[in-house]
Amino acid sequence: MSAPAATAPGPTRRHVDHVMGLPVSLALRGPHAADPDDPAAREAWSAVMTSLRGSDALLSTWREDSWVSRLDRGEVSLAQCPPELAEVLALGEDAARDSGGAFTLRLPDAAGRVRLDPTGVAKGWALDRAARALEPLAGTDWCLSGGGDVLCRTRSRRTPLWRVGVEDPRDASRLLAVVPVGNGAVATSGTTHRGAHLLDGRTGRTARGVRQVTVVAPTLTEADVDATCAYALGPDALAWLRQRPGRSGLVVHDDGTTSTFATPR
Repeated sequence: MSAPAATAPGPTRRHVDHVMGLPVSLALRGPHAADPDDPAAREAWSAVMTSLRGSDALLSTWREDSWVSRLDRGEVSLAQCPPELAEVLALGEDAARDSGGAFTLRLPDAAGRVRLDPTGVAKGWALDRAARALEPLAGTDWCLSGGGDVLCRTRSRRTPLWRVGVEDPRDASRLLAVVPVGNGAVATSGTTHRGAHLLDGRTGRTARGVRQVTVVAPTLTEADVDATCAYALGPDALAWLRQRPGRSGLVVHDDGTTSTFATPR
């Protein structure tokens, strides 16, 4: 659903794995990046992956045994599910309200049956939650990326910002922009990598009107949800984003032109 890739000057230590159907990577810069066998860094990365696997078991619509799949089939009630599922669904309901119904938690599956699907919230929420394991890495900057969406932290004003590249939806080998990020998140919604999978909840049809939306926000949950909402809103994406506090980013319109936006907190 998103395309940014994070880079930064200076030496970094990288970890890469795969979970939730996504490539996940962590870049570390600072004291805990100097030693490839740093035990605190290894422990933090392991905790990140454990958290993401837990989120997959909670939220995956591809797994028959996930809590959200069992809830959708009526095998369990919401009260019987882990409380985190209610938290994610509440975020989705908020997004549906804020977008006038363009965002939806109800999406058709491959057979055409409408199912409970929190995908538009799940990735950002799961990565924000997993990133808590990185906070104990004192003095170390980090950049966590999942499926291209990026969450960054810098611990000192003396260290350079992370630089997040935003792909051109017409040519994935080309960058439209490079966004400097100190403490915040970048998420992109579009169809470059996954095809026409984003729906307008108001019509039930494939969203139209923009090619790509990139949002920079304090958390990845906010960035991911707002990018998804804006893409679903199509021609109204830019006007809607300009009403969202503390957001900035880039909209690529259907005709290939681009617009930037930035709002105060």
